Amino acid sequence: MKRAIASLALLCLSPVALSAETFRADVWADNWFEMRINGVQVAEDSVPITTERSFNAERFEFVATRPFVIGLVAKDFKENDSGLEYIGTRRQQMGDGGVIVQIKDASGATVAVSNAAWRCLVVHSAPLDKSCAREANPVAGEGACAFEVKGVPDGWDRAGFDASGWPQASVYSESDVRPKDGYDRIDWVSEARLIWGPDLEQSNTVLCRLVVE
Repeated sequence: MKRAIASLALLCLSPVALSAETFRADVWADNWFEMRINGVQVAEDSVPITTERSFNAERFEFVATRPFVIGLVAKDFKENDSGLEYIGTRRQQMGDGGVIVQIKDASGATVAVSNAAWRCLVVHSAPLDKSCAREANPVAGEGACAFEVKGVPDGWDRAGFDASGWPQASVYSESDVRPKDGYDRIDWVSEARLIWGPDLEQSNTVLCRLVVE
């Protein structure tokens, strides 16, 4: 019995037991996101990426030990690799993205926000020529509707990955992104910014990461 009590005492005093914390995250995305902590999914947008105009905010909690890596997958809606939406209608156009994140600890203190400190890699860009949106019969991969797909680097959402070569996140204003449907229901801290790849319309799938110390 004494050995069991001693083992329990050591467990309670272990670094992991002492430093594990519960965090609360708020995320708004146009159109879809998935968040991972140290490579493990902790949240996914409740509205499928296949849903047009799926603007909504999500609030969730996760447990982690600092330092930890936030890995964010963000996608804008597109009908196919052309990057367009409403294809064949008068509304045919390129979609535009945007995401904002804030994370607080149990005391309510802000520990992370989306801003230019994040590193973001665009893994799907389309159309490479914006005139594709005016094509009468746009075909993904042909002419102005060419697209670019990059492989997802192994371990990009885990500690030890070197993202120093990734571009910094591009920061956008509310007037640029025009966030709606859930955005106004969150009390965003002033430091939290809307981010995306270098082009709101052509950057369709973005991997973003941040190390929280």
